[in-house]
Amino acid sequence: MLNVEIPGSDNITARYLVLDYNGTLAKDGTILKGVADKLNILSKVLSVYIITADTFGTVKSNLKNCNCECVIIAGEYQGKQKCEFIKNLNSSEVIAIGNGFNDALMLKESALGIALIQDEGASVKTVCNADIVCTDILVALDLLLNPKRIKATLRN
Repeated sequence: MLNVEIPGSDNITARYLVLDYNGTLAKDGTILKGVADKLNILSKVLSVYIITADTFGTVKSNLKNCNCECVIIAGEYQGKQKCEFIKNLNSSEVIAIGNGFNDALMLKESALGIALIQDEGASVKTVCNADIVCTDILVALDLLLNPKRIKATLRN
């Protein structure tokens, strides 16, 4: 469990970390350097889920040494599928990270939504539905490893 005190707002008590894969943890299907190590550290306090359409078909092999669960979605309305996944976990206990249009509802529904703007860019709708915006996944994961940074960003 990860607790984040936010002065002037509701505190966050998270049990789950849900992340998109391509554009968030990976570029062109290849996991970014250092991501698996940070996810393994975070998995000691949060249950980690990667939810993805797996465009390049590489998520399971790239995350084989990562203590996380991969959830592959398909078909239409992927944004709604991701949002339903968050709701089924209990959205008030979820931190979500993503960049694409299909991540917008997931970030809005979660207790804490972090949008990323990396090499793949980000959907404006997703950025508008986020609580925090980062330009690097390692920076975003470091926020979770150092929750006082989140406090400093979100205090009212």
